Amino acid sequence: MQTRVKTASEIKAMRESGRMLATVLQVVKSQVAGGITTKQLADIAARELKVLGGTPTCLGYHGFPEVICISVNEEVVHGIPRADKFIKTGDIVSLDFGVTYRGMITDGALSVIANGTLNQKHADLVKYTEQSLLSGIAAVHDQVRTGDIGAAVEVVLKKQGYGIVRDLVGHGVGHEFHEDPNIPNYGRANTGPWLQAGMTIAIEPMATLGTHRVYLADDEWTILTQDQSWAAHFEHTVLITEDGAEILTGV
Repeated sequence: MQTRVKTASEIKAMRESGRMLATVLQVVKSQVAGGITTKQLADIAARELKVLGGTPTCLGYHGFPEVICISVNEEVVHGIPRADKFIKTGDIVSLDFGVTYRGMITDGALSVIANGTLNQKHADLVKYTEQSLLSGIAAVHDQVRTGDIGAAVEVVLKKQGYGIVRDLVGHGVGHEFHEDPNIPNYGRANTGPWLQAGMTIAIEPMATLGTHRVYLADDEWTILTQDQSWAAHFEHTVLITEDGAEILTGV
């Protein structure tokens, strides 16, 4: 479906959904360390969200078997948490989470290095991928075009020489997990569909230390870099306002 302007009550529900999402991601992030499994992290997310009163949007979405996507190193997105997948010190761990509350959905993601920085290239990848997200958000306002957002994301990542994943994009969000239009993380300003105040979108840059090319794993969910280079992923759901954007999934 095409994303549309949300009502005041829908925005209120999305603010609460986003607050829950941000709270859970920060708790899970704090537990990312060498020796923990991705399944244990998913169980923490499930437990924390249940206490807050939200519903995990990922669980059962097109058959996805867990409450959160957890992707490690060369896994870009949609990694399935597993009891035999152990985090190691220095891993880049990406947490991608969706929350439904009163029928409204928010979507957010962050990447963290387990046990802190061991490799400056990896630390920079995480830093600049998050910076590109903030650059994309800064471009948002009433009557923005999707190309304006993509161009703002691209300029940060391109300057660092990173691969910008093209097969996966940002999107509208709210009534459904993924709504039109797509919002690529590259593009030309003043191109693409128009967006207006009151709409809600998810901006989510995915960057790699190598190629932009990706492939689907045998589990039919996990997306990996074709050259096995490491990746980072950040995402916020934002409400478009007259003169900017309100981040709904921030702490």
